[in-house]
Amino acid sequence: MATKVICGKTVQVNEEGFMTNPAEWDKDIAVEMAKEEGIIELTPAHWKVIDFCRGNAPTGKAPTLRQITSGSGLSTKELFGLFPKGPAKKVARIAGLGKPEGCV
Repeated sequence: MATKVICGKTVQVNEEGFMTNPAEWDKDIAVEMAKEEGIIELTPAHWKVIDFCRGNAPTGKAPTLRQITSGSGLSTKELFGLFPKGPAKKVARIAGLGKPEGCV
């Protein structure tokens, strides 16, 4: 298993850069991962989605886009505004979860 240093912490990642141990995640890591994804600042709307995903994925399994929209109360369009070009995949990476099922 590969590792990556983020914010001075060594975390386990897979070949696509998704964390494999959700327990290693913290909010500082999320901020750095967001920057890597081109998101300069995490707003309260971003954190609402991230917290939803973290709270509903205790096994490290990321929710699908449909689960995120129904659970967070945000539309698909709003999610694409927050996490452009693949919101389910980006939020999973930022939230320290595995790749969502069905994502290419």
